Amino acid sequence: MAYPDDLLSQHEEVVVHSHPHFKMLIFPFVAFVITVAAAVWLLTLAPSAPSPWNNVAMIAIGVVGVVLVVWLFLAPLVRWRTTHFIVTTDRLIAREGVLKRTGIDIPMSRINSVQFEHGLLDRVFGCGTLIIESASDEPLRFDDIPRVERVHTVIYREVNDNPYDDYRGAPGPQETEPLPPQGRQPRGRRR
Repeated sequence: MAYPDDLLSQHEEVVVHSHPHFKMLIFPFVAFVITVAAAVWLLTLAPSAPSPWNNVAMIAIGVVGVVLVVWLFLAPLVRWRTTHFIVTTDRLIAREGVLKRTGIDIPMSRINSVQFEHGLLDRVFGCGTLIIESASDEPLRFDDIPRVERVHTVIYREVNDNPYDDYRGAPGPQETEPLPPQGRQPRGRRR
């Protein structure tokens, strides 16, 4: 799913758009399988003779199973789906949440350094933690970023290729003003 173009500024393009790595869904998926298997096993243990207590037990097992599936599987799935990590030509954007949305935008010109970390398990899955140092007090950590080394390189290139960064300054008048007709210089101005 692409980042909405109407939320981007003029001439801003999305370079990277990703959700956290699917690694964060492994334990919820295992919990889902265990919960469904336990519910089916408990339902098969219930006697088949119709009685009010058997019906109450079956309903209780079903309700507990549904609550566990929602809590342990659906909530992390929705959290994963609504978490976005976006790198554009102008800024780094992080958004998450459904009911309570939170987000942060960091202009590329404010990023001081970019680091990544990944342990053995992260390397197996191809993800890692991205650490961004900006003008804020503490570095920002973004966990479970897919292909973290590639994203690190892309951010580094965007920071260093930005013509409006603090090191190179804004473009001069000769870069932004149109040339006068027939190549003539305006009066009173020499280059």
